[in-house]
Amino acid sequence: MSDQAVLRLVVLVSGSGTNLQALLDASREAGYGAEIVAVGADRTGIEGLARAERAGVPTFVERLADHPDRAGWDIALARRIAAWKPDLVVCAGFMKILGAPTIEAFPVVNTHPALLPAFPGAHGVRDALAYGVRVTGCTVMFADAGVDTGPIIAQETVPVYDGDDEHLLHERIKAVERVLLVETIGRMAREGWSVSGRRVRLGG
Repeated sequence: MSDQAVLRLVVLVSGSGTNLQALLDASREAGYGAEIVAVGADRTGIEGLARAERAGVPTFVERLADHPDRAGWDIALARRIAAWKPDLVVCAGFMKILGAPTIEAFPVVNTHPALLPAFPGAHGVRDALAYGVRVTGCTVMFADAGVDTGPIIAQETVPVYDGDDEHLLHERIKAVERVLLVETIGRMAREGWSVSGRRVRLGG
């Protein structure tokens, strides 16, 4: 990680950007320890970009459709991120799997709406509900080459109620996830981190 006094973040979004907004709000607080230097997206016309623009944060868009193949997009996205010299990349509702050019160049933090390693993939909330679990939650982890397989940084539980459907449960998880992401990034910025195998330690 960087030894800079303020951690430089590039945040990637694909949609409404509620997690991004939580990070923008936190980064304005004295002593949070992190600054969002740019927000990137894989599509135009989304609220996540509008949130960044209203906050005065520079934005960039790298669309997959503008490249002949996925490999070309992976390289182009990594270059756009690198231009901002981030200490950490945060996927805040970014709906593309990042390729090796980004994963190997930067530490990347992602979130997932389940308690990994249970229920990975695009339908974590639906799968947990269908399985009949009584407790689920959210995970903040480092991204790696797999799908939701990176080292776990932090987790928080969310109870499952009898009347829950996928939407109700997901909304409760997202509320907890926003708080957990902000707290985790703040701790990483202020205290540092280390990774040994699959074990992540925050602080000295």
